[in-house]
Amino acid sequence: MASVEAYLESHRRTLTDLSDLIWSTPETGLRETASSRALMDLLASEGFELQGVDSMPTAFVASFGRGSPVIALLGEYDALPGLSQAPGIAEARPLAEGGAGHGCGHNLLGTASAAAAIAVAQAVREGKLRGTVRFYGCPAEETLVGKVFMAKAGLFDEVDCALTWHPGTTNAVWATSTQAMNSLRVRFRGTAAHAAANPEDGRSALDAVELMDVGANFLREHVPSNARIHYVITDGGDAPNVVPAHAEVWYYVRAPRRGEVEAISRRLLDVAQGAALMAGVTHEVELVTGCYDTLPNRTLGDLLQRQMEALGAPRYSSGEHELARALQATFPVDALGRELRQLRRRGLSLPPDCSLVETVAPSYGYGEWDSGSTDVGDVSHLVPTAQITTVTAPLGTPGHSWQNVVAAGSAIGHRGMLYAAHVLARSACALFEQPELIAQAKEEFRQEAEPYVSPVRDLTGPPRG
Repeated sequence: MASVEAYLESHRRTLTDLSDLIWSTPETGLRETASSRALMDLLASEGFELQGVDSMPTAFVASFGRGSPVIALLGEYDALPGLSQAPGIAEARPLAEGGAGHGCGHNLLGTASAAAAIAVAQAVREGKLRGTVRFYGCPAEETLVGKVFMAKAGLFDEVDCALTWHPGTTNAVWATSTQAMNSLRVRFRGTAAHAAANPEDGRSALDAVELMDVGANFLREHVPSNARIHYVITDGGDAPNVVPAHAEVWYYVRAPRRGEVEAISRRLLDVAQGAALMAGVTHEVELVTGCYDTLPNRTLGDLLQRQMEALGAPRYSSGEHELARALQATFPVDALGRELRQLRRRGLSLPPDCSLVETVAPSYGYGEWDSGSTDVGDVSHLVPTAQITTVTAPLGTPGHSWQNVVAAGSAIGHRGMLYAAHVLARSACALFEQPELIAQAKEEFRQEAEPYVSPVRDLTGPPRG
């Protein structure tokens, strides 16, 4: 639609400046005050009505239009801790030691989705489309919080279809599912005593943590091979000569299906109870958050694929290829080779020296699972949902890396971001214009989705700190 394309082309500078602003002020989950405000200001200036979310000050919903259909575009803008990085250089150089950085490109993600929503709103304003377009400002994706608690609050109940994207190294429909997950903290309380003079009077909370970890290691043998149980000890006591009266261990449990995560989590908590009994201590469990696996909708995925192919993949400048090759030279051994082999198995053959992919990958991934998790999964179990990736980083770039931060703040990231905005906007317009696509997507969803039960149904609000 001409008005959609015209908006995106005429606002390229505004959009790249916005993404750079968010890149240069990286904020971690639930602390994205400046990032969310910048996006809200842009949307409000374009006539969107803003709705806050009580439990999460950096979450919001921006709506334009009236009535059905309601098409949602999902945005994220949280950064990652410890990935501060100077722009435009192919070497690790933090701007602030220990500071945050956009190692997942969410500065691009939120900007492109907001741009697509505004572009669609132009067509609604002109009377070319009827219905409602919504941008969902979703904080704390990296900690799997934002969309989970927005879903619990019922904010997606009126949505007909949801579209989103993620920065990446290929132009593709993201049709693979992701892992469902539970985030659990287990705190043990014991009795302090002098570790040498009277250890018999002590009961070690740290012993319980270590016993739980032993039990968890044995449990790994008896879960599905594609499940994961990983952990860190966040509190191990204060000093070696004091029997630790307090200790904590933090677990992630992942598996392809939500039901599998729930079953493994119950067994893990039995291990925690056993560890407490063996150590003679008490314990408490905190569910930090949980999320669903993603349920890709093929009808919407095929629509996104058609729009990507119709637009054609972006071409990158010689300077962008030069930066990409310089970044690739810093990658771990065989990072590029591994991705090339993976893409070859999925039907996309690329030269061994490929720096930036300049083609659209064929559709692939339905029925497969990625190893990571995302709170997009919860949305996908509420409404038909599909997403794409576009090239915002060199081929082979490790996720959550300083190299990704550099790319997300460069012209490489800008080009992929603007392409994503065009694909999302065109796809959303097609849904407004072709109600039969919405009906088909909903019928597919009805046949495949399981009843949604919020993983955080018993929590009063998102985690703090």
